[in-house]
Amino acid sequence: MVSIGERIREERKKLQLSQADFAKSVGCSRNAQAVYERNESLPGAAYLLSLSSMGIDIQYVLTGHRTPDIGEISNDELDLIKLYRTAPLAVKAAALAALTAGNSASNSISVSGSGNRIAGRDFNENKK
Repeated sequence: MVSIGERIREERKKLQLSQADFAKSVGCSRNAQAVYERNESLPGAAYLLSLSSMGIDIQYVLTGHRTPDIGEISNDELDLIKLYRTAPLAVKAAALAALTAGNSASNSISVSGSGNRIAGRDFNENKK
């Protein structure tokens, strides 16, 4: 199993920095950096915050699991995820079907604002 120290070393090498240069960037000594990489001691919160400010994925360093790059997420999106996770399988299937249905819709549809909207489309749009 890959250790925290090995993941720190991996991230340092990705940045192509020596232990001394990396240590200087995160505000610790080269000796402390070597100790972390050899798993003789675990880094503290200040060190981890410094890694984060360098763009290093702290979740990966600590757990070995990368943080998915999904960009900023709104509170509505967080609520949707929470609801989805607790929903029965049939509801999950219906939600996915509804969300993916819009991806295959034609871009030539003109949606008016007449107030007769059903699932994002005007009820009367095809009755011309």
